[in-house]
Amino acid sequence: MKKNILAVCGIALILAILINGTQVQSVSEYYLTHIDDLTPESERVTISIRCDAIFPHYDELDPALRSEEFLPPDGVILPPTEYRLREGDTVFDILNRAVRQNHIQMEFQGAEESPFGSVYIKGIHYLYEFSCGPLSGWVYRVDGAFPHYGCSRYTLRDGQVIEWLYTCDLGQDAGAKWIGGREN
Repeated sequence: MKKNILAVCGIALILAILINGTQVQSVSEYYLTHIDDLTPESERVTISIRCDAIFPHYDELDPALRSEEFLPPDGVILPPTEYRLREGDTVFDILNRAVRQNHIQMEFQGAEESPFGSVYIKGIHYLYEFSCGPLSGWVYRVDGAFPHYGCSRYTLRDGQVIEWLYTCDLGQDAGAKWIGGREN
């Protein structure tokens, strides 16, 4: 009987230590962890995520994704939203922060696993490469231009506008004109 009481007290003590020593945070609180890095003077960028290029190609969309749960009626997954920059933030850093704060599903391949030395975005909001045909996937542009390198290699500056766009035609339906691997 004494052993049982000691065991229960021991377990209660361990639980008390774990509960007091574990800090539970909401997503917003987690992202404010480095709040001292951000000030009213911090530089800012705007990010949006859209998939409206799917509508003209709707018949090519994976049938499992043909609902408002995956394809918003207006094609907007994240409207233009402002984020403060931390020193050295990349397009990927802001995207990662935005999807986490807004509870948007994202899957990516790390830079160390990619042959291009940059993070590769596999899917956002359950829309993946090839979900809407053989030329579909995610592209990004900054200030209206499509960079020629990966999102984790593009360091941002104050006032820039990031757009993540789902394409069904290698970016041409999003305004990119690729010739010989270069945008014209």
